[in-house]
Amino acid sequence: MTATAAPNAVEINLSAAIAAVADNDPLILTTPASDDAQRDELPFGPFNPLAHRTFETGLREWVAEQTPLRLGYVEQLYTFGDRGRHKTAEDRDLHIVSVGYLALTRITDDNRETLRKSGARWRSWYSFLPWEDWRGGKPAMIDDTIRPALCQWAEQGHSHARLSRFRLAFGDEGIVWDEERVLERYELLYEAGLVTEAVRDGRADPPALTGHLGLPMSFDHRRILATAISRLRAKLKYRPVVFELMPPTFTLTALQETVEAISGRHLHKQNFRRLVEGTELVEPTGAEQTQARGRPAALYRFRHNVLEERSVAGLRVGGRG
Repeated sequence: MTATAAPNAVEINLSAAIAAVADNDPLILTTPASDDAQRDELPFGPFNPLAHRTFETGLREWVAEQTPLRLGYVEQLYTFGDRGRHKTAEDRDLHIVSVGYLALTRITDDNRETLRKSGARWRSWYSFLPWEDWRGGKPAMIDDTIRPALCQWAEQGHSHARLSRFRLAFGDEGIVWDEERVLERYELLYEAGLVTEAVRDGRADPPALTGHLGLPMSFDHRRILATAISRLRAKLKYRPVVFELMPPTFTLTALQETVEAISGRHLHKQNFRRLVEGTELVEPTGAEQTQARGRPAALYRFRHNVLEERSVAGLRVGGRG
């Protein structure tokens, strides 16, 4: 498409935040940007209304064509169409509308190698949003970098509302940290001009806090990733989506570590086990897994019948105090 494109021309892209967990790390599948191999972007492809009956059909088809992955759970997130987050204001080319999806999968030795050959790569999602990982306590960057920068931004705008948004989003001054506010936190940093994308999109003057606030992504893909993490963290509490990321059999320790990886916070071992037992989401297989230290650990599996017994079936891990 040339610069003479009709001003109302629109292209629909399907963008996928494909998540997995490996070695206690929440991963997102990325591909190198076409103009910069060092910058990541989410897998995306165009929606073809002649070939695809639905958006989800289109998403599954081009993911199957481009990767060896078999997607399990797939959910539409949001439609991202803000002008200026895919192009500069002077650009008269097609306007891009991205329909974002959250998809869950499992990593196997076979698909790991095939993905590597295709150029796709798994990245920890905390490399893009490092302030979201509270498993080892409150990240130092919140007090050392983010808080001073956002307070300065609020003062420049003489805005109590800006300061209030920061406190709510980042759990400042006694307000409880809410792990589900991932998108709100990223949007606040973008609006304040503190992330690379804000400078690239012409919304802020350089320098942003590049190198300090996570790796940038192409287009509005870090915004889509933040939306996906928010949705998944919320979904954990009322739907058994975590088992889409687990092998057929697993230990309760492995299940806890996966929930911690996604939610970004440490969970008390005994409280977690009581929670799992109370929800009746899992059942013992009768088999055990040998461990390097200590006694063998009992193996469990997801109890699929729970979906027929009640509509709400998740792990309602508590909030931060």
